Amino acid sequence: MDGKIFNSEGDYVAFVRAGAIYDLSGHKQYELKGQKIYKTTGELVGHLNSTGSDQRLDRSTDRLFPTTRTRRLVGPGLPK
Repeated sequence: MDGKIFNSEGDYVAFVRAGAIYDLSGHKQYELKGQKIYKTTGELVGHLNSTGSDQRLDRSTDRLFPTTRTRRLVGPGLPK
């Protein structure tokens, strides 16, 4: 299941190719098995909501792919 991943606010944050999730720089970040997202160590870290070939992150899973907007809100010196 290849496609784009959007966060809960609709921002394009990653893509899926051949069972792996890559950030927008092309670096492999996670493994995808079904709708479940795993670290490369095998630890379950979240899941996706499917809408055809495009995937949407749950609000609780947004933290896996911080956007410029969320980085600004949780910047240095601010509580997380």
